[in-house]
Amino acid sequence: MAARHKMTTASSRRMKSRYFRLARRGLGVFFGFWLVLSSPAPCGSTSAAESEAGQGQGLKPILEYISSAWDTLTRSMSECESVADPKIKALPTIYLPAGFAEPDALKKLTMNCDVRVEYLPVVIHHLGEIDTAKLQPPGLLYLENKYVVPGGRFNEMYGWDSYFIIRGLLRAGRVELARGMVDNFFFEVENYGAMLNANRTYYLTRSQPPFLSSMFVEVYNALQKSGHSDRAWLEKAYADLDKDYHLWNRGPHLAGETGLSRYYDFGEGPPPEAVQDETGFYRKVATYFFFHPTQADDYIHESLPGAEKSVAGSPYTLQICDVSHTMAHAACDEPHEYQLSSDYYKGDRSMRESGFDVSFRFGPFGAGTHHYAPVCLNSLLYKTERDMEQISRWLGRSADADKWSERAERRKELVTRYLWDEKAGFFFDYDLIARQRSSYRYATTFYPLWAGLATPGQASAVEKNITTLERPGGLAMSTEDSGAQWDLPYGWGNIEMLAVGGLRRYGYNADADRVSYEFLSMVAENFRRDGYIVEKYNVVTRSSDVHAELGYKMNVVGFGWTNAAFLELLHALPKEMAEQLAAEQDRPLEPRPVIPR
Repeated sequence: MAARHKMTTASSRRMKSRYFRLARRGLGVFFGFWLVLSSPAPCGSTSAAESEAGQGQGLKPILEYISSAWDTLTRSMSECESVADPKIKALPTIYLPAGFAEPDALKKLTMNCDVRVEYLPVVIHHLGEIDTAKLQPPGLLYLENKYVVPGGRFNEMYGWDSYFIIRGLLRAGRVELARGMVDNFFFEVENYGAMLNANRTYYLTRSQPPFLSSMFVEVYNALQKSGHSDRAWLEKAYADLDKDYHLWNRGPHLAGETGLSRYYDFGEGPPPEAVQDETGFYRKVATYFFFHPTQADDYIHESLPGAEKSVAGSPYTLQICDVSHTMAHAACDEPHEYQLSSDYYKGDRSMRESGFDVSFRFGPFGAGTHHYAPVCLNSLLYKTERDMEQISRWLGRSADADKWSERAERRKELVTRYLWDEKAGFFFDYDLIARQRSSYRYATTFYPLWAGLATPGQASAVEKNITTLERPGGLAMSTEDSGAQWDLPYGWGNIEMLAVGGLRRYGYNADADRVSYEFLSMVAENFRRDGYIVEKYNVVTRSSDVHAELGYKMNVVGFGWTNAAFLELLHALPKEMAEQLAAEQDRPLEPRPVIPR
């Protein structure tokens, strides 16, 4: 569809040329993203500040890019490009729920796109009920409505990405598309057991951060404003959200005896998308544990005859040799074979359910993710409980509303008991093994503010510590430069949105304006250089030229939640600051900072 659009602006022509150059360098797997600016459309509902800021050149090119991107990034089960999976080499296949009638659109897709249609072997009620390794080839899980993908290697509908994308769609006036995505998640809950990490068969073992109730409430509020409230949809939402909520509140997602919840992937061993798409990642993990044995815990074991340790994945060899400074052959000891443990891979998979892959927040490489009660997850579950309270009241179910309110208050007490550090003024994750709070300063400290869980005193303490994470381009994820993309020096649009929203909720508008401006100006400046928006930025150097050492290497172009963050942060910015931001876009660019390699 996008290929039929004409390139109508100079920025579009520059973008097209840039992507041809990228393609020649072997970086062309972007599903036609060079067409993102191909057919400029109005931005939909904008604030007065946005409208005036977009006059003339100013912010007009980047707003046109974002407006066009919603269509460029939209997928459906009637289009060939939706089935492609850049992460895994496999025959294009779509899987239907067991017993589900094959839609006519899929029949056309099989003829036009050489796509296979298969059925899941059993009806799925909960995550972990099906062995995904037996679903060969891996494929796309059917969804009924159109959806917006993040971009690049992420060519499917993702769980937590979609909350931020939906916020952007609503800001752009695309309410029906946003509602269709929420209905897709209800379809997942009903047919695949939960809101999934994304709609691929290899994701049937895990969910993602539970933003589903927040998605629904945002869309329902938008419908109410337009006079289109829908009781039947409310009833459906209540049932599906209740089912998805209980995934997190029973074993194995319970965080020990704390009464809180944790991330947990039902799968075993290395996840297939990481093995194929993140070349050499697990070898780097093994190398790290070789040289940092005090941090290895139980994550790596030597392969010995009769060993009873539970291991998984590929073996790795360690051999010690002399250094030869002559032509003589260096003498070496016998090589020793090692494997990463099953517990390591459980943590790795659970880290991917958290969305923060990769960070050292839950130990090296996130290996201990399933051994923590996280701030982010429990803040989101508090938000879900409050949302369910509201939905109950909309439905006139006062007893249910009281039940959800009690659950929220109980979780609030537990978060304060286990996750709040009064002395540090930070919310920290709780280590279930060590039975103590972590001291890893992380941007998720703003989640309780965004969710409305924090007390005024807690919010004040977090605000006073904002400089701990604030950098020239906005908020960094952490204070630790681990080499991982979810640590220093990187910042992500979705987290900037949550943090700014949390600050505004408690009245810290000056901080929110400042952080918003830092992030917006960085994204806009790099857009002028690059002609596109990416998933993450180096907020220390204010650059899109990032070099994360751990995880996937590319800085993915698109990009769903960054586009949404730009619209949302700009919308809330005071008029004079938005005008200043627009004026900056007409000034000459300074040279891109050089990042040491």
